[in-house]
Amino acid sequence: MATIFSKIVKGEIPSYKIAEDDKYYAFLDINPLAKGHTLVIPKQETDYLFDLDDELLAGLMVFAKKIALAIDKAVDCKRVGVAVLGLEVPHAHIHLIPLKSEADISFSNPKLKFSTEEFEAIAESIRKEL
Repeated sequence: MATIFSKIVKGEIPSYKIAEDDKYYAFLDINPLAKGHTLVIPKQETDYLFDLDDELLAGLMVFAKKIALAIDKAVDCKRVGVAVLGLEVPHAHIHLIPLKSEADISFSNPKLKFSTEEFEAIAESIRKEL
């Protein structure tokens, strides 16, 4: 059975796409900790990040770096933090979270709510920086 992330990649579930290539996909988290909170995934469905082969894992990090640099330019933050939890969805993924302080990366913080228009504007501002 396909994960929700695989369904997003296939276009079966809509997302606020930031970027994709043949192996990776980046999109806004719909329950963000901060404006610009983005998920980066391999298109290959693998549950645990460290079960990815070395080449795919390294490529994921290089792809995530491009996205993080664009987020840093598009969103007011001190830097972009990286978190890997992998407990919510059984598909390897990296959270890129714009930070103003260390407390901003706490997953116990309340999630932000944005309208469709706000999500679209955030995604477009990040894509422009790629």
